[in-house]
Amino acid sequence: MRQHPDFLIIGAMKCATSTLHEQLAVQPGIFMTELKEPNFFSNNEIYARGIDWYLSLFSSSPADALCGESSTHYTKLPTYPRTIERIQAHCPEVKLIYVMRHPIDRLLSQYIHEWSQRVISVDIKQAIDQFPELIQYSQYTMQLEPFINAFGCERILPVFFERLCTHPQEELERVCRFLGYSDKPNWDFDLAARNVSSERLRKSAWRDFLVEQPVLQMLRRQFVPKNFRTQIRSLWMIKKKPELEPQQIEHLKTIFDADLAVLGSWLGIELSCDRFKATVRDTAWDWVESKPCASNQQS
Repeated sequence: MRQHPDFLIIGAMKCATSTLHEQLAVQPGIFMTELKEPNFFSNNEIYARGIDWYLSLFSSSPADALCGESSTHYTKLPTYPRTIERIQAHCPEVKLIYVMRHPIDRLLSQYIHEWSQRVISVDIKQAIDQFPELIQYSQYTMQLEPFINAFGCERILPVFFERLCTHPQEELERVCRFLGYSDKPNWDFDLAARNVSSERLRKSAWRDFLVEQPVLQMLRRQFVPKNFRTQIRSLWMIKKKPELEPQQIEHLKTIFDADLAVLGSWLGIELSCDRFKATVRDTAWDWVESKPCASNQQS
């Protein structure tokens, strides 16, 4: 049984971590846990299962494979405050991959996800005030700084969703270089993007029970027209992309621009909500010797 994984994809939520997980999993010599989001180091009830349970997730990996898992709960402060100390205790040499996205886009995608899971039932305009985690999980420096202080910048790879979408092969190669992968990886364009928010169905126990019955599946496909099935499916889908009021957008920009200014200083670029997408698409950014990275490296 392995001692620990070589790397963790630690977030952020709704930033294509599932896609990156799947792409790494199909590369020869890389093993990703079949269970995505084991959330071992974050969730108390899962951590209580013990380290042997966690290591069993890697038990079928080849002896010389690079092993990893993906759990976006690891960068959900302040919801899961003990994550870092637990990772340090069990995986002190682990490498970490953190994927970021335009903070407002990420927030909206999380809202749709939480709506589908029936965690949130109110309109997005109300949800912003009632669910502070929508904002907190998009404050990337707040999420990253404790990891930088604990592990150092050299063991954390910043990745941007927007660049991963436009330059997938280049970004996959960059990720694999960071991991110490000796072969050339290949992005599999046949793999479908996972967890498309606009198509996410709202949770329904009775619907899922009926849909998953093999006999009913066969009867439905044979006797129920596809357009009617699509209409029924739409009953559990969010009707349109959630929209924020202009004043809410300006309020969020004020919060996120302050956070992005710090992130930009760590990367040696100017970042704000208005220039985020164009900036991060152009270059594969990495840390520069600025606080907190420089102070950490000097210690």
